[in-house]
Amino acid sequence: MDWIKRNLYFLIGSLVALALMGFAGWYLYSKWDLNNEILGKLDEQYAELKRLNEQNPHPGSGKINNIKAAKDQQQELRAYIQKSRQYFQRCPPIPVPESGKLTSQEFSSALSRTLDQMQQEATKTSVALPPKDSKGQTYSFSFAAQRESLAYAAGSLDPLSVQLGEIKVICAVLFQAKVNALDNLRRERVSEDDLKGPQTDYLPDKSVTNELAVLSPYEITFRCFSPELAAVLGGFASSPYGLLVKSINVEAAPATVASPEQAAVPPAYQPPVPAFTPPPPPRMGGEGPNMAERYALSLRAVPRPPPQQVYAPTPVPAPSPANRGGLPLALDEKQLKVTLMLNVVKLVSPK
Repeated sequence: MDWIKRNLYFLIGSLVALALMGFAGWYLYSKWDLNNEILGKLDEQYAELKRLNEQNPHPGSGKINNIKAAKDQQQELRAYIQKSRQYFQRCPPIPVPESGKLTSQEFSSALSRTLDQMQQEATKTSVALPPKDSKGQTYSFSFAAQRESLAYAAGSLDPLSVQLGEIKVICAVLFQAKVNALDNLRRERVSEDDLKGPQTDYLPDKSVTNELAVLSPYEITFRCFSPELAAVLGGFASSPYGLLVKSINVEAAPATVASPEQAAVPPAYQPPVPAFTPPPPPRMGGEGPNMAERYALSLRAVPRPPPQQVYAPTPVPAPSPANRGGLPLALDEKQLKVTLMLNVVKLVSPK
């Protein structure tokens, strides 16, 4: 005990040093696995650096830095994508809600107004539309399920308003090109109400989303000639909205069947031929036989009028075949039936 009292400070320092050495040993042992893990990652990075240096093309050394060049090209590509956004504008939805939330009443009135406007534009540009349905309704441009409804499925107003705006832009291109007839227009189902509509109004395809945009499919079937088809494709290409033609199928249009009103040709006009009625014989009163003979002779001497001619239209002779020595027929234009698959490109907001 006397030694402890004389060397108390030495004993306490020795115990503290021993405790610190034990703690250091425990800490070193606990971090040994972490050190091995970091060492393994460092070895992998050295191996990757060695692989890159042995590649062709080389990542660069000295004044040539291919890695920096790749980063510069990536930046140029991002700038080009940002610049091209002006050619892929979003079609304005119909209607644009004033309060920020679209209501069923606003969409119903906007739908009726828009369908009526497209009907009038088709009439002005002489574009034939499908006939009225069994209920007497005009063509609904694939919105037959929503046309007579005042209440819509939850969460369907916004996608329906977007589709209505896109269909109006597509039809504007067709009407401006003055195609002969719009046979059908199909879109994807975005509402539970679409399950109750005509099956000919919808596509089985769905919108596709990637890192840059959302692609919404549409199918258009119309009849036209080759100049109108060129105008339609040119209209889609020059549109400020993202209207991308995915595929096109062109075939000869079937012969149209004339309606009963058009098939009934009025007959040629033939004026009626009046029947000749001889004048009544004169009375044989007390004038004596001489008067009777005179009137009888005068009756025999009356000439009969010539029969009237019947005016009929002159038949038009059939065109004779062209002479073999004439110019050959270079182009015989036929009406075309075009089925066009279209994607509406809607760019996503940049990060």
